[in-house]
Amino acid sequence: MNLTKRDQKHIWHPLTQHKLHPEAKPIVRAEGALLYDEEGKDYVDAISSWYTAMYGHCNDFIIARAHKQMQQLDQIIFSGFTHEPAVELSEKLMAILPVNQQKLMFNDNGSTATEIGIKMALQYHHNKGQNRKTLLAFEEGFHGDTLGAMSVSGLSVYNGPFEEFFIDVKRIPLPDGENIPQILKAIEDFHEESPLAGFIYEPLVQGAAGMKMYQARHLELILEKCKELGIITIADEVMTGFGKTGSFFASDHISTKPDVMCLSKALTAGLVPMGITTCTQEIYDAFYDDDLGKGLFHAHTYSANPIACATAIAGIELLQSDEIQKNIKAIAGWHQEFARELEVHPKVRVTRQQGIIFALELNVEMERYGNLRYQIYEFCMAEGVYLRPLGATIYILAPYVTTREQMDRVYAAIRKVLDRF
Repeated sequence: MNLTKRDQKHIWHPLTQHKLHPEAKPIVRAEGALLYDEEGKDYVDAISSWYTAMYGHCNDFIIARAHKQMQQLDQIIFSGFTHEPAVELSEKLMAILPVNQQKLMFNDNGSTATEIGIKMALQYHHNKGQNRKTLLAFEEGFHGDTLGAMSVSGLSVYNGPFEEFFIDVKRIPLPDGENIPQILKAIEDFHEESPLAGFIYEPLVQGAAGMKMYQARHLELILEKCKELGIITIADEVMTGFGKTGSFFASDHISTKPDVMCLSKALTAGLVPMGITTCTQEIYDAFYDDDLGKGLFHAHTYSANPIACATAIAGIELLQSDEIQKNIKAIAGWHQEFARELEVHPKVRVTRQQGIIFALELNVEMERYGNLRYQIYEFCMAEGVYLRPLGATIYILAPYVTTREQMDRVYAAIRKVLDRF
């Protein structure tokens, strides 16, 4: 029995309706920007396996760090204990995070990173004796699949059966310049109706919504309004963090820094799961009290796993290297060239780019997970390129180690999609 058949016996895959798509493709090996199947065919991983393996798959430098760490300390409870990899990682993170970030809480993944950010905002006001139980979020935002993260997410395809259990959330549209006065007025009205505890947002790029992008100067005005009203600002940098937008973090492009930041995905370079939620000293101080009940009682068994910390340290060192920074600039430049080529293509409605994140909208109506989208996915796989269109949006978020030849394969596959579909 082959791997696909064995898989079908017991496994329930994410984001999959198994009655429509019963087969999963076996991948047996990965190296750099390439994935290899059972027959030895290679595929350019043009989305870095959901934006994680940014320094390439099976990176020797990262693997060596993980191997060294697992020979010394593999797993230890993080309540009452600490260890060198966690402390060193905290120091290296603080060196590249916005300067107002001072404390961090380890967790397991992107959803739990945002879940903790939400809990920080709600409990911050509770600890201060303020009755603030409503959150603010963008329309079509996505912040994860745990209950609090779903509450603030605006994509009903993920949330439908659970909405009656959600936290109270008010939504505003993405800013486009013209709608700023209406957005600021809406925030004031929401706040007057039910005081807002926190505003959670994906800075500059909404990932799951289809790589929708907006301007830093417009977000600046929204964040300033939140600061004015005492609303805790929560930057969900799970997708955007660690170099993808052309800076270490998308929040680097904005003068008004968040009170809380949520990190995961590329944090551990695609090797092992981990999330981190960081915050300002002011947020932390609201929990620092003789009253035990004012503490943030949230824990994960694998919080600050030493091996995960070691891979994260290695990833940060690579991110800061001249080679990776040079590659990031090169990929951004290649995308700009490709965007200029597509500007006049009749099948392309619009292109978008922020750093190494590139997206184009097909000039065709299609469902997010509909049949046409699946046909495009299968076509690209046949061309040796792994892309996961989000409805009519085709996007590229390839590893920083992707070569020009490999990226040209991605561009060529997209050109063929435009010619065929």
